Amino acid sequence: MKLQEFFSLDDRLLTAADRVEALCQNDFSIFEEHAAYNGAKVLAAFQKCRVSEPCLSGTTGYGYGDQGREVLDRVVAETFGAEDALVRHNFVSGTHALTVALFGVLRSGDKMVSLTGRPYDTLTEVIGLDGNPQSGSLRNFGITYAELPLLSDGMPNYDAIAEAVCNAKVAYIQRSSGYSLRPALTITQIERIAALVRRANPQAIIVVDNCYGEFVETREPVQVGCDLMIGSMIKNVGSGIARTGGYIAGNRALVQQCAERLTCIGMGKEVGCTLDLNRELYLGFFHAPDTTANALKTADFAAALFGQLGFPCFPKVSQPRGDIVEAIQLGDEARLTAFCQGIQHGSPVDSFVTPEAWDMPGYTNQVIMAAGAFTMGASIELSADAPIREPFAVWMQGGITYTSGKIGILFAAQQLLEKGLITL
Repeated sequence: MKLQEFFSLDDRLLTAADRVEALCQNDFSIFEEHAAYNGAKVLAAFQKCRVSEPCLSGTTGYGYGDQGREVLDRVVAETFGAEDALVRHNFVSGTHALTVALFGVLRSGDKMVSLTGRPYDTLTEVIGLDGNPQSGSLRNFGITYAELPLLSDGMPNYDAIAEAVCNAKVAYIQRSSGYSLRPALTITQIERIAALVRRANPQAIIVVDNCYGEFVETREPVQVGCDLMIGSMIKNVGSGIARTGGYIAGNRALVQQCAERLTCIGMGKEVGCTLDLNRELYLGFFHAPDTTANALKTADFAAALFGQLGFPCFPKVSQPRGDIVEAIQLGDEARLTAFCQGIQHGSPVDSFVTPEAWDMPGYTNQVIMAAGAFTMGASIELSADAPIREPFAVWMQGGITYTSGKIGILFAAQQLLEKGLITL
């Protein structure tokens, strides 16, 4: 493909891209194999649950008897191997869905333990780690919290899990890395954690933040011993088609508790109109396996290219991937900013915009974000973001097509090259 016909990209950079892309072919084959399996699984779920044209239409008002809402819950549950699911456009973000789940299953006097260290930044205020006793956080409601630090290599401390979950009501696992350089957890690792929790405390509810991890492998956390998994519809499972929403899937009784937290006691899943959003939720979920594979290819290409340019990448090419995120340690604020600006300039929407760091709600440091996306914040579309702090790493994800994702990565490298921040 002659990209120079359309874009001003340095010939040396394109030569390097062709060279490193060859390093990715084995990984690409694995991603495509997983996408084929997961795509068949989704299609079978659509057929088994008898999705029909009326399911794609929405309701208004209370939403009583909304066929599309009820069938979509069954489709997602069937696909993920869960007893039940709660898929709603009312979830404004993955953090909101996680908050509903935690408040849904925890009660005053209960204990929550994070087994993967400090959770993602936006959840710290939900838990009550910001020190505000009147914030309406879990701690404010009398729920205690503890966390088990990760080991120095970023892996879970398996040997300490049994003691950590003693008397815990919720054992919490964050699959993705957040703003850290640890590897995302694979399903095999999550399965091991779940088995250790179950052996030490059979009554504990194992809750997984599954954001960025759906369809990366052929199994999901609720299929390997976890009770609930939660994610966002504007990440993997919405394919860039769903404009909003989230899901909670897993144990039927626990999903019902979450539903009653989202709506109200006694109504739970039986209310909530879907307006005109059903069609895009179904369509986004249907495309999700292939879209996730495109995002994985984009991440792998970025790891290959920037690894060759001398930057530490997490994970490296051919290392196991538990999610679609690629972290690249750029070393200083100038390179970090240039990378994000390049991603923005390579985007289909707002490519002419130059992002700058700002005080983003929910974060303790200024954050720079690049996301020229069709849906605001849809990180299944190519995006990159980072707090302005050591080690000056950027976390990039997405690429609803591999072609656009690859070009976006090349724009990031081009921006660094033009500013004299890398050499070829």
